[in-house]
Amino acid sequence: MSTNLLAPAQTLLEPATSPGPVRATAAPVTFLAVTTIPVGSNPVGLAFIPNGDLYVANSGSSNVQTIDTATDTVIGAAIPTGTTPAWLTVAPNGNAYVPNNISNNVTVIDTATSTVLTTIALSGGPAAAAVIPSGNVYVSRFGANSVQEISTATNTTVGAAIPTGSGPVGIAVAPNGKAYVANRNGNSVTVIDTNTATVVTTIPGFNQPNFVAIGPSGDAYVANIGSNNVSVIDTTTDTIATTIPVGTNPWGITVGPDGNAYTANRGSNNVSVIDTTTNTTIGAPIPVGSQPIALVVAPNNKVYVTNIAGASVSVIQFDPTISSITPNSGPVTGGTVVTITGTNLTGASVDIGGNPATGVTVNATGTQLTATTPPGVPGPANVTVTTPGGSTTLVGGFTYFVPVHATSLTATPALTKLFPPHVYFPFLTATLTDQVTGLPVPNQPILFKAGSNVLGIANTDAQGVARVNETLTLTLILLNGGYEVSFAGAATPTAILSPSSDTAPVIEP
Repeated sequence: MSTNLLAPAQTLLEPATSPGPVRATAAPVTFLAVTTIPVGSNPVGLAFIPNGDLYVANSGSSNVQTIDTATDTVIGAAIPTGTTPAWLTVAPNGNAYVPNNISNNVTVIDTATSTVLTTIALSGGPAAAAVIPSGNVYVSRFGANSVQEISTATNTTVGAAIPTGSGPVGIAVAPNGKAYVANRNGNSVTVIDTNTATVVTTIPGFNQPNFVAIGPSGDAYVANIGSNNVSVIDTTTDTIATTIPVGTNPWGITVGPDGNAYTANRGSNNVSVIDTTTNTTIGAPIPVGSQPIALVVAPNNKVYVTNIAGASVSVIQFDPTISSITPNSGPVTGGTVVTITGTNLTGASVDIGGNPATGVTVNATGTQLTATTPPGVPGPANVTVTTPGGSTTLVGGFTYFVPVHATSLTATPALTKLFPPHVYFPFLTATLTDQVTGLPVPNQPILFKAGSNVLGIANTDAQGVARVNETLTLTLILLNGGYEVSFAGAATPTAILSPSSDTAPVIEP
């Protein structure tokens, strides 16, 4: 599969430092990403659709493909678009809007059926699309230095184009309703009031800003290709609050459900992670494919990265964490349903005490799972969660105990003729039952007595029944008007059996 960009697209998608077409690097890359998904030629934009799957716009193949995020594989047929689709978005009505940079139009796709609904003509080199609070879509026009609003109800343009700086690309809308447009060639960000579709201000001081994302605080994070950093805009004052160094040539930026920001560093083939609370990077950049250009984060915190020169999407899944397990104790027999809370749990398997748990299910956000404990040995056991991204262990997180089971002991009456004394059945019997399981208890000693006289001790058989000879002890039984049986209790590998007893009379049939 070719990874060369079509020549007309180089203005929008070609690195500023490279005069030639984009090519895949020859040397293999060692990925920290858990998997790499082959897609079409020169993938650019990514957007989640309502069913949780992911659309990827292949600028070189002029189509959109669907990634099943449960299996991280491409599914279905490619959806045709115009020439050189770039950064797409999905509107609240479920339709995807795909700007086609070279054919000067926007493809509208019904994500429920993955079919093209219509194509909207839009001159000026459409680059990126974003949803605004009304549910309509803004599309940046890279060659026309403007943004155009599209009605998602009628799939037509709305009003006049809104002027921006030179070479607008990425658009993001803050909670205050203002849209922030990165003007790559103008080294500025245009701020638009989406209620009135008018420019509020233009913020200078950037270096080839390409994409924008909104952080949890409402600030705007702008990726600067030319200065290898991210500028943070205070969206209250519309001024640059700080800058954060990242990898080389960050083209894409997004913010995940964990509140961290992620940049696609095209020049260094990696992804930087930013803590938006401290506005500092976390750890070392994460290697991905060749020339990463855009990225999104799923609700379960998996990061998907398009590699424009690698014809692929890298998937990053971070190491799981465990914050709690409830309940944190259960019987050695296993069978306790536990809930484990943490992060990045998608695709998890669980071991408790070195044995695999069963019935593992994980919620959609990857923050909680349920599992059924295996049998174990008494005492604390380590709980280990393993995912495609790594593993973590909660030392002594679950404690196995031997449960106490109540028992019942049932003695049968002594069947005897009184005058003259004569036995009708030669054995006295007693049955021992586990009250918790309802099962007979074998191999346990039962004491038979008549008053203070021991009649005998017998072990229960497989049916839980113990027997002693009645014939030899009949006189003692008659003198005491019956007999008693008792079980002193016992500890087994799976339960502590509590004591029990019973009495039985003499009955003359």
